Amino acid sequence: MLSLQGMSVVGDLFGSGKMFLPQVIKSARVMKKAVGYLIPFMEKEKEDHRQKLDAQMLQNGINGVVETAAAEDDRSSYSSKTVVLATVKGDVHDIGKNIVAVVLACNNYRVIDLGVMTPCEKIIETAIRERADIIGLSGLITPSLDEMIHVAKEMQRVGLKQPLLIGGATTSKMHTAVKIAPRYGCATVHVLDASRSVVVSSTLLDGKLCKEYEEEIAEEYEEIREEHYNSLSVRRCLSLEAARQQRLQIDWSEQQKTVSPRFIGTQVLKDYDLGRLIEYIDWKPFFDVWQLRGRYPNRGYPKIFSDKTVGGEAERVFADAQSMLQMVKHEKLLTAHGVVGLYAANSSGDDILIYDEDVWPRGEPTAVFHGLRQQVEKDVEDDDPYLCLSDFIAPVESGVSDYLGMFAVSAGFGADSLAKQYEQNLDDYNSIMVKALADRLAEAFAEELHERVRSDLWGYCSGERMNSSDLHRIKYSGIRPAAGYPSQPDHSETLTLWKLLDVKAATGITLTESLAMWPAASVCGLYFSHPQSTYFAVGKICEDQVEDYASRKGVPVSEVERWLSTQLAYGRADD
Repeated sequence: MLSLQGMSVVGDLFGSGKMFLPQVIKSARVMKKAVGYLIPFMEKEKEDHRQKLDAQMLQNGINGVVETAAAEDDRSSYSSKTVVLATVKGDVHDIGKNIVAVVLACNNYRVIDLGVMTPCEKIIETAIRERADIIGLSGLITPSLDEMIHVAKEMQRVGLKQPLLIGGATTSKMHTAVKIAPRYGCATVHVLDASRSVVVSSTLLDGKLCKEYEEEIAEEYEEIREEHYNSLSVRRCLSLEAARQQRLQIDWSEQQKTVSPRFIGTQVLKDYDLGRLIEYIDWKPFFDVWQLRGRYPNRGYPKIFSDKTVGGEAERVFADAQSMLQMVKHEKLLTAHGVVGLYAANSSGDDILIYDEDVWPRGEPTAVFHGLRQQVEKDVEDDDPYLCLSDFIAPVESGVSDYLGMFAVSAGFGADSLAKQYEQNLDDYNSIMVKALADRLAEAFAEELHERVRSDLWGYCSGERMNSSDLHRIKYSGIRPAAGYPSQPDHSETLTLWKLLDVKAATGITLTESLAMWPAASVCGLYFSHPQSTYFAVGKICEDQVEDYASRKGVPVSEVERWLSTQLAYGRADD
């Protein structure tokens, strides 16, 4: 078919760096329309071919037709290699996966996209039914990593032999090599981005190249596993008690007096004005979605427009984004809702206690946020403290009234239905554009609301005046960390925030079983006001902290190990 041949040229140009991703995705629409027009003729040709085959078999004395053989003959004659893609169960993020699907289709692959929150059983059943040549799994949140391990185990159990591709923001070559590949007896490969998906897929399906490539991957991953387990054996951790002794020491005297918020409790923000958010958008991640990256000194926005290679395409995509932003704003195609809470708080060890009333002495806490402390031993010359988020809140024994803020916002209401409308019109470019912009607006909502909290609602920086560039470079006082990220890698702490703010009732944002937020373009987190509060990575933690943390939370150690599987400085029993 000429349309497929044309898209093969597009795929080759993208692979060689002569076409940009936005151009490829726009070209895919032409292909889909052409194929849509040709499908009735192709189906008729298939039916004629099947009838001819039946007649030949009957003429040769064969009673009936072996359906599977005919189907296999049809597939080899009329279809390309088949790839089944899915965002795993519990995860709702699919922009990267959708881009991979388009790029593979542009390279003559038959792509079956199962969407988001896909159960393991559906992935395997589809792969068997559709005779998939490759299976691809995607995920953004850390609980998805365990789900990918589960899928790999099940693929092994049922005897599948297809190569398994792993991708998504939370995935890594390390995790794929150490945790996923050993569970599946066939090729398992981590794919960094869409541009690599075609090279990896074509090599795995090339009869002459696949064996050598699989051996190279197996050797590389074995080396990664050895390095990982060696690092566990030589990595030294302080005991939890010793790490606590070297915590951040803050002077909670009158010189560091805390500021009381304007209210204690929550405020709901319904139908938030999108026009207020546009100027707060951080455009760098937007260009990253489209794989448009300028070279130094033209990295980031707006310098990317001056880049000799990608500048022109970046300007075109940016112009399209501006047009869509104006459309969704004026036609109210996207809706933003949020909720913000400010509460009296004090720390107790590694935990933060939340109170309904700002009175002293403190009463019984309404809720508790549990923290994790850095434990990996630092260099001898490094005198940095071993941090935990609770360090940034005044201890209850200090007698100082302190506070903690929290929020949940979304700009994704309407994004999914709008994206589906574009998909029905075979317009992948604008479908991806909608989701990318909804993500940027949600992050902008979080940024704009944090500014309001600092300057007004809490008012601990009432005189603050910053431009968007300074905001994105975090030059303000305070932080807004989120559960599931380096400063508190336990996703399950989201449930405490959810209950305190009554997020579902206030905003309509819901949580999946893996605690991903829906709509996908949603953000939540905590507000810390102390000027010494800073972002940090907890890093690896040891068994004594896991046991202590489980005891404080009142859950089994095995549950903590499941949520914190990537943080463990030791092997789990089921590894």
